[in-house]
Amino acid sequence: MKFAVCLAAFNGMAYVVEQIESILSQKNIDVHIFISIDKSTDGTEDHLAEWALSEPRLTLLSFGQHFGGAGPNFYRLLRDVNLTEFDYLSFSDQDDLWNSEKLWRAHCLMIEKNAVGYSSNFTAFWSSGHTRLVNKAWPQRTWDFLFESAGPGCTYVLHASLAIPLQNLVRHANNSLHNIDYHDWLTYAFARFNNFSWVIDSWSSMQYRQHENNQIGVNAGWRPFLLRVKKILNGYGFCQSLLIANLIGASSLPVVQQGLRGGRLDYLWLALRARQCRRKRMDQLWFFISCVLLALIKPANRDWK
Repeated sequence: MKFAVCLAAFNGMAYVVEQIESILSQKNIDVHIFISIDKSTDGTEDHLAEWALSEPRLTLLSFGQHFGGAGPNFYRLLRDVNLTEFDYLSFSDQDDLWNSEKLWRAHCLMIEKNAVGYSSNFTAFWSSGHTRLVNKAWPQRTWDFLFESAGPGCTYVLHASLAIPLQNLVRHANNSLHNIDYHDWLTYAFARFNNFSWVIDSWSSMQYRQHENNQIGVNAGWRPFLLRVKKILNGYGFCQSLLIANLIGASSLPVVQQGLRGGRLDYLWLALRARQCRRKRMDQLWFFISCVLLALIKPANRDWK
């Protein structure tokens, strides 16, 4: 099996070498890593360029561009990497550690479950030595793909039959793509809406490093929790939902037509359907509460369309 791993990097010298070594150590498969580097100042570009000269499984895309975030960097990888030579596509961050059987297990489980999209649980870890298993393997719901991803994109594995249509979407997308911040959420939404089967593995496929420079990270502690609450209450989350729905052609779904128009009654309509919009029961409760609060306060910024 041939896997293309798309790795987005930015000022990654502290961790990227260890991460790449964990990917090159994958068992039972052939792997090739394509790296896109957001313009960096810590020597990441020079170091990886030198490494690629002696490691044929590394390819650096031309660098010097400033993307300003992980999402645009991954969209660049999706546009520019030739996926027709590979059986699978996987995304990678620069600072994690992969289980040596991560890709092989994904392949085996996808065959077993007749799926073409895969994500998994993961283990968050901190420099203090603290670890925590993060469970993403909750039952999929009717519309969950419009309100959450299937987990962090670094756990994703896509069969070519899904990866290439996704690549075509990104290559031909309008300017709204630049406003969609999460490539993993878009990927899952595109797959589910187009009836590509997806499996979420209860096995932890990787160690997800937590540090102060994480763009997202896990929802651990009050600070990230309050940040997420703020994004919900200012309408940001539903703005992303609507952008994704429009881009993948899902704007005619009832949940979009009746729930994402931004009126008070629309938020209440969504609240009553919380179980269809999020996978985890606790997240369903928070979704319900958030929708009710939004119906009461109605965000001032409603320029979603």
